[in-house]
Amino acid sequence: MSKLNWGMIGGGEGSQIGPAHRLGAQADGRFVMAAGALDADPARGRDYAQRLGVAADRAYGDWREMLAAERDRPDRIDLVTVATPNNTHFEITKAFLEAGFHVLCEKPMTMTVAEGEEIVRLARDTGRICAVNYGYSAYPMVRQMKAMVAAGELGAIRCVVANFSHGHHAAGDDADNPRVRWRYDPAQAGVSGQMADCGIHALHLASFILGDEVRTLSADFASTVPGRVLEDDAMVNFRTESGTVGRLWTSTIALGRQHGLDIQVFGEKAGLRWASEQPNQVYLHRLGGRVEIMEKGEAGLTDEAQRLSRVPIAHPEGFPLAIANIYLDLANRIAGAPAGHLPSAEDGLRSMAAVHAAVASAKADGAWVDARPPMFR
Repeated sequence: MSKLNWGMIGGGEGSQIGPAHRLGAQADGRFVMAAGALDADPARGRDYAQRLGVAADRAYGDWREMLAAERDRPDRIDLVTVATPNNTHFEITKAFLEAGFHVLCEKPMTMTVAEGEEIVRLARDTGRICAVNYGYSAYPMVRQMKAMVAAGELGAIRCVVANFSHGHHAAGDDADNPRVRWRYDPAQAGVSGQMADCGIHALHLASFILGDEVRTLSADFASTVPGRVLEDDAMVNFRTESGTVGRLWTSTIALGRQHGLDIQVFGEKAGLRWASEQPNQVYLHRLGGRVEIMEKGEAGLTDEAQRLSRVPIAHPEGFPLAIANIYLDLANRIAGAPAGHLPSAEDGLRSMAAVHAAVASAKADGAWVDARPPMFR
């Protein structure tokens, strides 16, 4: 099977997410990094791309140069990853979709709901893949949970509790740190800080595992560190289309918590619990029974969980390999082969609609609001 050409925009040297994409994209030998515009500084971006093995004529200064050059190449890239600041996602994704490229965009996909709806329509009209990097949905044991819920092993789902809280922005003197400052700046982050940055991962994970979408929500936002315009702590209550009760807490000032993404699903017959810091295990508690620990790689798991398990049982399997699972299914989808559950532009749109709904609710003292994008109502 021939390798697909892959290009990356953003994710340059020192980037938090760039290495995970480069490891993930190339883990299975399905993609080769053929092009890149990796840095806001053109010279630095070209230099870094070439050090990563990109040919000099495909190490670009910016994304516009990359689009213009790649569009007409006979060996043009098959997929582009957009890993730039939030406020650039829409423009870049739109331009590459219009030029006929498949796109994997970092979250949030857009800054507004209207932009998200435009991307959904464009992906449908062009027939191009527009995936969004909700990589946590690609952990094998998350897929195990989804399959168990879908098979009815938990019975009717009563409640889901999702959490993405950490304490890494708890310092009050980090306003001069550019890696922190932008997250609370509306010009760069949009209408929301922590909810749009981390909360939507937890919310997407809840919808993904349940196979159900958020219909309404009520939110309370707080900016606990002086000088922050956007929230650094948020509590969101929600109801899904099927009526399941949802609770979500997301925070950057939770000292003592490290990564802090975990989820619990409570059904009438059983409950499940998973945490990203211990991603190999799912805890299962059946009504009237004892707590069981299901381990990645053990016998009896679903085909989807087995398919995406990459290392032997009892060995850690972390975030870059979850991202690799996203790229594996992208490669399969591009090649016309069977693929798993790719987070789509529709998922990106629903997340942005939920963010804007949460902002509106918080401003209205927690009033319940419709969380669905207009095109899905």
